[in-house]
Amino acid sequence: MRISRGRNGAPSEERGPTFSGRVWADPVLPGADGVVVNDVFFEPGARTNWHTHEVGQVLLVLAGEGWVQSRDGTGFPLTAGDTAHIPAGEEHWHGASPGSYLLHRAVSIGQTGWLEAVSDDDYRAADAGG
Repeated sequence: MRISRGRNGAPSEERGPTFSGRVWADPVLPGADGVVVNDVFFEPGARTNWHTHEVGQVLLVLAGEGWVQSRDGTGFPLTAGDTAHIPAGEEHWHGASPGSYLLHRAVSIGQTGWLEAVSDDDYRAADAGG
């Protein structure tokens, strides 16, 4: 059993090469036993690279607006209160819409397999509704 007692004053970590745009993460439950929980803040237009999760991922949208999109073209808008489940191995990305920030809590289980950046064309396709 593990308990995480909040951030303990630690600064947010700005994320780097696996994201496009400016993105910050705050650990809610630091990684151990293949489980990582982070609050992730995306500036408007910021997004993850394409990626997969060995066991899966759950996104709990806390504020703002954005998208989650699968490689097969299936995608959904995200707004505060939404919960998304991405199954094991599904290539996907998620991030903020062009006109809004996005804050979600990401529960990632198993190894994350990072892939290439999401192209501007793929991002615009999500904005246009697929």
